[in-house]
Amino acid sequence: MVAAADRLLGRISARIISPDDSDEQKLHKTLLIFACGLMGAAAMLWLVIYHLMGIKYSATVPLVYLLVSATTLGIYIWNLNFEFFRFAQTSLYLFVPFIMQWSIGSYVTSSGVMLWALLAPIGVMIFQGPKESVPWFFAYIVMTAVSGFFDYYLAYGADKATGLPLQTIAVFFVLNFAAMSTIVYLLVVYFVREKDRLKDALDREHNALQAEQQRSEQLLLNVLPGHIAERLKHEKGVIADSLADCTVMFADLTDFTRLAEEMPPREMLDLLNEIFSWFDNLADKYGLEKIKTIGDAYMVAGGLQDHSAQYTEGIALMALEIRDQMPQRKTRSGRPLGMHIGIGTGPAAAGVIGVHKFIYDLWGNTVNIASRLTTEATTGGILVDVATYRRLRGQYQFEGPEPLTVKGHREITAYRLLGPLPK
Repeated sequence: MVAAADRLLGRISARIISPDDSDEQKLHKTLLIFACGLMGAAAMLWLVIYHLMGIKYSATVPLVYLLVSATTLGIYIWNLNFEFFRFAQTSLYLFVPFIMQWSIGSYVTSSGVMLWALLAPIGVMIFQGPKESVPWFFAYIVMTAVSGFFDYYLAYGADKATGLPLQTIAVFFVLNFAAMSTIVYLLVVYFVREKDRLKDALDREHNALQAEQQRSEQLLLNVLPGHIAERLKHEKGVIADSLADCTVMFADLTDFTRLAEEMPPREMLDLLNEIFSWFDNLADKYGLEKIKTIGDAYMVAGGLQDHSAQYTEGIALMALEIRDQMPQRKTRSGRPLGMHIGIGTGPAAAGVIGVHKFIYDLWGNTVNIASRLTTEATTGGILVDVATYRRLRGQYQFEGPEPLTVKGHREITAYRLLGPLPK
């Protein structure tokens, strides 16, 4: 029997408050049902009190209120028209207390029972908002004024008409004000607690969204330079720039093809990840931008935003550090690793290529020269073009010039970067 009742209540509850309702809708429905229950309990209490005190006519009003309130609840469960249910309950809250007062007598003899009508505008303000509560509050004020008008002219015989002693009227004053205040307090407490719960839930969702946004932005920064990522978030269309001057470096792993054939794929991947992660840290150290990796080739550039010439020196320092520390790195079989590096300086074009799985890339003659110099460099060698040499020759030692004939260019004059000049 108990289990069947629980199942029935569960079905009714699921029908009253749908899982598809928003959190705010669930809060409003729960509050209205809560208020309906409190008012029903108060009406039953008043019904008992009036019956015990022998006020037969006035007991009819709370009884009728209970029947009408239960009927509106049944209609809501049947057709799920919450707006009708809310309007009907609010109307009951507004009119029934005044009917109670008029049936008993004056404001005094009814012990201020019309104060219960204040629940109507307060409820509308909680359920719908301050703007929607204005007409209900105005109706409450008008009906209060009308009651006061009749009290002023007719109250002289009210005490005799009701037959209630002043002590009884005082007790009802206390009961009305205490009960009304309690219900308003409970509704506000419940409302505030639920609002706080919803706020906490929203805060958690907001924090999760912020964390997800930060992860997305970090992923974007892992793919694109910072200033390009920022532009991509705010600009629509193609992002393309013409760089008047930049320095580009390619670093290729020596004998990569043979290493790839001899090493298991997983081991080869771990090796490249270790080396290129080290390169990433060096690029951050010298204020440079990683552009991309192509197989065993690592491309980095300086001057994408920096308008001073320091980025060319940063490229040189990174290249020298790679050259000096690479021999210390070995494969699992103990074979030493080597790199050959090419550096070019000059104008280039840059931009974001693609819509899905996009990349930021550089192209132009400067990029081609750096790539060709990398191919011509020996293991441990760093070849630079004339523009790079002229920019760094006052601070670094070079060998050369070395005329090179490479594919795609008639002839390139290259210099071999050795290291800083002695101080």
